[in-house]
Amino acid sequence: MQDAQTTIKQLKDIIIKLAQERDWGQFHSPKNLAMNIAVEASELMELFIWCTTQESDDEVEKNRKEIEQELSDIFIGICLFANRTNIDIAFAVQNKIKIIEERYPIHLAKGKSTKYTKLKE
Repeated sequence: MQDAQTTIKQLKDIIIKLAQERDWGQFHSPKNLAMNIAVEASELMELFIWCTTQESDDEVEKNRKEIEQELSDIFIGICLFANRTNIDIAFAVQNKIKIIEERYPIHLAKGKSTKYTKLKE
């Protein structure tokens, strides 16, 4: 499977089937899934904890397999959370992008990491 040929729905279906076959749905409350996403994200962050920003690119190449696994754990958690809460990921992301575009107009935000509440005309 590759990103260019695989839909979010296809991935969600595979992930949901995996969980259903193992009867894990009983553990998949929104609270538990949200906590799982946070824990898995912290495991990804742990792989970069002592390196500089510049060194982080090297870490990706050095630990690619482990980083891919942690990123996959996060994505799996996100898909399970979306399924449990009936959130359409593509719809939610598209709506969030619209909000980001409004909060961070290109002419004010380009090349800056300033929070939208502090951007000035």
